[in-house]
Amino acid sequence: MAMWIQAQQLQGEALHQMQALYGQHFPIEVRHYLAQWIESQLWDSVELDNPAEEAKAKRLLDNLVAELQRKAQLQGGEDGFLLKIKLGHYASQLKSTYDRCPLELVRCIKHILHSEQRLVQEATNVSTEGAMDSLSQRHQQINQAFEELRLATQETENELRKLQHSQEYFIIQYQENLRIQAQLSSLSSLPPAERTQRETTLQSKRATVEAWLTREATTLQKYRLDLSEQHQKTLGLLRKQQTLILDEELIQWKRRQQLAGNGGPHEGGLDVLQSWCEKLADLIWQNRQQIRRCEHLTQQLPLPGPMEELLSKLNSDITDVISALVTSTFIIEKQPPQVLKTQTKFAATVRLLVGGKLNVHMNPPQVKAVIVSEQQAKALLKNESTHSESSGEILNNNCVMEYHQATGTLSAHFRNMSLKRIKRSDRRGAESVTEEKFTVLFESQFSVGGNELVFHVKGRVPFVVPDKVLWPQLCEALDMKYKAEMHSGRGLSEDNLVFLAQKAFTNSSNNPEDYRTMTISWAQFNRESLPGRNFTFWQWFDGVVELMKKHLKPHWNDGAILGFVNKQQAQDMLMSKPNGTFLLRFSDSEIGGITIAWVAENPNKSGERLVWNLLPYTTKDFSIRSLADRISDLNHLLFLYPDRPKDEVFAKYYTPPLSKAVDGYVKPQIKQVVPDAGTPTFMEQTASPSVSHPNNFSVYPSMNDTMLDADGDFDLEDTMDVARHVEELLRRPMANQWSSQQS
Repeated sequence: MAMWIQAQQLQGEALHQMQALYGQHFPIEVRHYLAQWIESQLWDSVELDNPAEEAKAKRLLDNLVAELQRKAQLQGGEDGFLLKIKLGHYASQLKSTYDRCPLELVRCIKHILHSEQRLVQEATNVSTEGAMDSLSQRHQQINQAFEELRLATQETENELRKLQHSQEYFIIQYQENLRIQAQLSSLSSLPPAERTQRETTLQSKRATVEAWLTREATTLQKYRLDLSEQHQKTLGLLRKQQTLILDEELIQWKRRQQLAGNGGPHEGGLDVLQSWCEKLADLIWQNRQQIRRCEHLTQQLPLPGPMEELLSKLNSDITDVISALVTSTFIIEKQPPQVLKTQTKFAATVRLLVGGKLNVHMNPPQVKAVIVSEQQAKALLKNESTHSESSGEILNNNCVMEYHQATGTLSAHFRNMSLKRIKRSDRRGAESVTEEKFTVLFESQFSVGGNELVFHVKGRVPFVVPDKVLWPQLCEALDMKYKAEMHSGRGLSEDNLVFLAQKAFTNSSNNPEDYRTMTISWAQFNRESLPGRNFTFWQWFDGVVELMKKHLKPHWNDGAILGFVNKQQAQDMLMSKPNGTFLLRFSDSEIGGITIAWVAENPNKSGERLVWNLLPYTTKDFSIRSLADRISDLNHLLFLYPDRPKDEVFAKYYTPPLSKAVDGYVKPQIKQVVPDAGTPTFMEQTASPSVSHPNNFSVYPSMNDTMLDADGDFDLEDTMDVARHVEELLRRPMANQWSSQQS
């Protein structure tokens, strides 16, 4: 449990990497509630490549399920009821997922524990040494391992040559022994005296040669066993290096590629990965060839002992290693769009990272793209189906891989694919067509080593949508999306994220810690409408992003828009400021709306101050007149919260004055004006006043341009006349008036 405690202290990218280890394949809640039990099990004692270890893995799975069920039964009380249900569900889920492949559970947990240990160790090293970041440490570790592997491979090559020379000399001496025996057999035709003399000499010589052959046979056996042990160690190093590159570095690249589709930084680093994979392929192939040469020597000169079985096992194991390398490095370099429309052209690129090194391009393979449903994709991942049944038809879905000499890459570019048709499954309940997921599956077959090895490879889109995620994980995604659309380093602050959490969970807590362990489901995110609204959390947030991206990006980057502030917060903030202070906040009641809230004197009650909200502006309004010009038009807006003169903030965005009349015509100008706030009926029906205290500040004397509204939340139930009056005033194109200016 000690490691889990340390893992929970990770921050930044390390914390993100740790969280990314978990998902439906192994929920993070299971890791949390069974931390002590998980860390006490002997996962490393299970040999994943040995089918005989499956029984041991099955016992670990059964014990894990039993421990989860026991933990669930211990939960009591009202607070423990939901946890009891959840843990019981996870027990059933893990049993169903891994019952037929328990070794995969062991592989999964070993990877998680080793990755956590690495992340904790890197965080410790960074905090104590501070001299080298984790990325350069990992790269140095990989490069050092390659040097170690190179030396080990060179050493086994030298030992193999010595063995070959020794064996060749042994065979020569063995032939000499046979020649002596033949000479002895031919002595019978000689006279007795001469025969005796020559027989004595030949028998002495034969005894010497046979004694040498006996000793040398033992030496050759030892050479072979030693070489086999060296290959076994090298194979272990190759596996470790391959795990580091494929299960960590390549997985992280895929994760960065996934996040790039949501606004994250460009993934990059693929060329470095290819160089590592090519080095691996080269070293694995060299060792495989050495093992095969050793097998040939063994067949050439059979000696008693287990060498034949040992070499056969080594050959099988290293073939599995290169098979895993080839199949894992068939990747999707450029992903197809996450949303596909029929009859619309789209592109994708697949790449084999080891294609150039293994000379696959000598017989260029063809790649085929098919679209399959989520269920079909899961079956393929579990090897339940080898046939890629299609759920639709893609035009131009075949492409030959091309080798680019300058870059050393082997890739296939699908430039003109088009989804002709799609076969949808039956939807149930509240599922919508947009929630049904499909994946584009790329498959090919190619040979290595002159058709010595043939591989059937598949690469599928790695985007998996979980049913629920931790709130901090969603915050990272929302912040990434927001910063990407704003093209700015100013993303979502801690206060912004608290505002979003309050909206998502209908919670009033202002403490960020209260949300760190909460999970948000897909239904909460984009299926269920927010309370009292007809839109979801995502629809509201996406509306904000679209509005900002199209019209308000400069103002956000200038820090002029607070945005994520509710009406009560705006009221509390403004009531402590002088009259004429205003702020910009996103509308709670309208998708893609932003409103201006300001504090001013109540014209109907002396000494009382109120906070007012303009009817929300939308993208349609800003296509008519910009935000800066609208703020310029409203003379009662003086200071942007907290105390910045509005012209200081917005003047650089004002539209320049109109030119003089041309050919006798005066060009009209759109200008925003608002009705007189002093109209009692209008004030009483549309105001959203805050209970105020006596005015302690200098008061702006008049409010001649006051279009007042309560962010769409006001009640218009009194009379239809009032509603019609408000609609007439506010639902014109934002009450824009035409005014002429005579030059």
